[in-house]
Amino acid sequence: MTKFSRKKLIVAAAPLAAAGPLARIALAEPPQRSATHEGHEHTVTGHAAMIGEDAPSIERNAAVDALLTPPRALPHSPGRLREYELVARDVDIEVAKGVTYPAWTYNGTAPGPVIRATEDDLLRVRFRNDGSHPHTIHFHGIHPAHMDGVFEVVPPGGDFVYEFPARPWGMHLYHCHATPLKKHIHKGLYGAFIIDPPKPRKPAQELVMVMNGFDTDGDGGNNFYAVNGPAFYYARYPIRVSRAQTVRIYIANLTEFDLINSFHLHGDFFRYHRTGRDEVVEYTDTVMLAQGERGIIEIDFANTGRFMFHAHQSEFAELGWMGFFDVVE
Repeated sequence: MTKFSRKKLIVAAAPLAAAGPLARIALAEPPQRSATHEGHEHTVTGHAAMIGEDAPSIERNAAVDALLTPPRALPHSPGRLREYELVARDVDIEVAKGVTYPAWTYNGTAPGPVIRATEDDLLRVRFRNDGSHPHTIHFHGIHPAHMDGVFEVVPPGGDFVYEFPARPWGMHLYHCHATPLKKHIHKGLYGAFIIDPPKPRKPAQELVMVMNGFDTDGDGGNNFYAVNGPAFYYARYPIRVSRAQTVRIYIANLTEFDLINSFHLHGDFFRYHRTGRDEVVEYTDTVMLAQGERGIIEIDFANTGRFMFHAHQSEFAELGWMGFFDVVE
C-alpha cells in the first residue's frame, strides 16, 4: 500500500494518485450534484452529500455490522455465570475504501466484540493470545488486583482466564494494557464493556459506538477516524431507527494520539448519562470525550428523515467519523 500522511490528505491534492477517491474528500471544492427531497431538486456539496454509494467506505461487512448491536440485557440474577472468549490475532483489516491496516485485534475486529453482563453476574472471560506480541485485557470497573490485566501479561501462544463479579453497573470499556500502551491501543485492542443495572432500563433500540482512529503511515497521527472500525461506514450504510422508540447508544472513546473526540447529532437533542450512570444527566446535542471516557446517549427523535451524526472536530468528520440515522415511523 502506498503511504500518505494525514497532513497531505487534508491540505494537498498530491495524494490523489495514491489515495484515489478518499483524497478527494479533502479538496476545498468537491463537485456538486443534484438531489431531491420531497419532490424539490437542490444541490448539495461536501461531506454532507456523501451518503449511500457516494460514501467511500468498505463493502458491507457482517463482522463490522455485529459490533453495532450489543448482546441482549438479562434480568438481575446474582451469581449467574456470563462467559466470553477473546482471542488476540494479528489481522489486516480494511479501514477505508482500498486502505488496509495491520491491526492487533480481539476476535479479528477493531474494536473487539461487545462484552455485556448484569451487575452481580460472575463474569468469566477466557483469553488466548494467538498474536505475535504479549497482550492482556484490562477491564474498567471493580475487580481483584490479580484480574487487572497489568501484571498478568500473556505471551504469544498463552492463555489466561479473567473471572470476577460484574460491578458497578454502567458503560465501561476494556483494552490491552501491555507496553508500549499507546501502540497496543492504537493497533486495535479495545472494546465496549456494558454492565446493566439491577433494575432494568426502559426498552429501547440499543446501539454501540466505539470511537477510534487509525495511523496508517506510522507518523504518530491518525489518518482516518471512525466508529466501530471503517471510515464512513454509517454514511454508506445509514442506521435505521424508529421515531416511536428511544434510541440508546453506548458510546466510548478509544481514539489514540488525539486528546479528545466527540459526538454531535443533527436536528435533535439527547440525554447523556456520563459513565452510563443516572446520577447526572445532560441535555445537549454534542458531547466531548477524552480517551477512556464513555457514557450512554438516549435520543427520542422528534422527526423522521435522515439525520447526520459526526465528530465536531471537522477534521475527524472529513476523515471518516460521520454517519446518518435513517429515522422512520
